[in-house]
Amino acid sequence: FSLIQSAMKRQIRELTRAEEEVMQVLWSIERGVVNQILEKFPDPKPAYNTVSTIVRILVKKGVVYNEVHGNTHKYIPKISKEEYTKIYLNHFVGNYFNNSYKTLVSFFTDEEQLSVQELEEMKFFIEQSIQKKKSHE
Repeated sequence: FSLIQSAMKRQIRELTRAEEEVMQVLWSIERGVVNQILEKFPDPKPAYNTVSTIVRILVKKGVVYNEVHGNTHKYIPKISKEEYTKIYLNHFVGNYFNNSYKTLVSFFTDEEQLSVQELEEMKFFIEQSIQKKKSHE
């Protein structure tokens, strides 16, 4: 990780649900003006002013760039969906599972709602990760 990336990770706070919804749209369209973002929302769509306000908050939080072209403001994600997912997951595991991924996995494997097939798929992914780590040692 570069110094800039690690500094960004320390500064980024969890996004609200509304902010995440706007970010999901921005990640899917890669860049856009408020009307383009609004277009992608399912009905009933939020108000234009609501989306505009949320985007400005995202700019202040440092997760979106504001590119100005005359009177037009184009918004571009400053952080990738994958980067945010890692940050969010680290916060989640820290807040709910005492910073233990083992406890997180145990929680999910103990849930009765997981099928044998889902557990087998999880096992497969874990085994793949183990093999990757062993090959890099």
